[in-house]
Amino acid sequence: MYDFAIVGGGIVGLATAMALCQRYPQAKLLLLEKESQWAFHQTGNNSGVIHSGIYYRPGSFKAKFCHDGCRSMVAFCREHGIAHEVCGKVIVATQANELLQLDNLFQRGLANGLQIAKISAEEVKEIEPHVQCLAGIRVFSTGIVSYRQVCQKYAEIVRDRGGELLLNTKVEKITPTSDGQILETDRGTFSTRLLINCGGLQSDRLAKLGNVDPQAQIVPFRGEYYELKPEKRDLVKTLIYPVPNPNFPFLGVHFTKMIDGSVHAGPNAVLSLKREGYKKTDFDLKDMAEIFSYPGFWKLAAKHANEGIQEIIRSFSKAAFVRSLQQLIPAVQADDLVPTHAGVRAQALQPNGQLVDDFLIVKGQHSVHVCNAPSPAATSSLEIGKAIAAEVNLMLS
Repeated sequence: MYDFAIVGGGIVGLATAMALCQRYPQAKLLLLEKESQWAFHQTGNNSGVIHSGIYYRPGSFKAKFCHDGCRSMVAFCREHGIAHEVCGKVIVATQANELLQLDNLFQRGLANGLQIAKISAEEVKEIEPHVQCLAGIRVFSTGIVSYRQVCQKYAEIVRDRGGELLLNTKVEKITPTSDGQILETDRGTFSTRLLINCGGLQSDRLAKLGNVDPQAQIVPFRGEYYELKPEKRDLVKTLIYPVPNPNFPFLGVHFTKMIDGSVHAGPNAVLSLKREGYKKTDFDLKDMAEIFSYPGFWKLAAKHANEGIQEIIRSFSKAAFVRSLQQLIPAVQADDLVPTHAGVRAQALQPNGQLVDDFLIVKGQHSVHVCNAPSPAATSSLEIGKAIAAEVNLMLS
């Protein structure tokens, strides 16, 4: 029997494994991942941003874990020689009605203990010469990295500490017992004293398999990106974000310099008709049925109908997508952009139509379930792992 079994080989699962191996060096640990490689879904398809934590409600898990995680992620990359850059970013107001929200965001950043500065349009141009705006915020601690490389190092450390890692192993049944959990997979059966579910896009289903109410349902949103052609990359020096709409749960299309030198533009946010669907044509009948039969989805759709329609238009109209980008950089033209890979965000949605806006960790008997860990989970992964290890310690004491 294993002491700990973790399901999910994304960045949160791997960070949790690493934290448990460090805290319990004599424990027998197993990590199961259904795909053929680590960080296959959310982690491996995100923008690679080391977030500062400016957007998140002061006192929330997201605010604390992201603030601390930004520092610990940079320190981890330095320690292990992983390519990264603390390049900073600017958040800009392009319309007069955004100036109040920009100031509110600045105050939130101060409340979250960040090193930030209010800057004028002229000062923004000193950082990003092609941006047109009225004012901005400079966020000094934001960085970029390849989270796939980070995950490879996490996995290496877990192996070195004696953890057992299995790819191509899908959990199909979970049976709670008096002293633990039995996991039936397509590669055999495993027993564990404690199960930690870090299943991302499948986390709510895994919780239900273990007779635990996840308190929400995962609804997948696909983020679609374009990439600037190499000869146009000089339009962007760092990262450029708009002031987010406070009534909409996504940050809006923005420009992100990647650690490989490329520049991505996006994402929009559209409902995915398949939990692991990265193309517009992807759909899954089971996934669709779950979404459309869930009362919370229709309440969310009604609340954000106008914004949702605009996201759908941007998904199918490159011209509309480009117009959104031109609000930040007027010089960007459609011919400057080519499509690139999409990502899918596992967003937990409550039955009342409210998006779960913080990390959600649900405890069961002999189990811990991470049921909402979208962005900034990658930035926060070391801190989430340590928090779960501390929670496990309380459960075992």
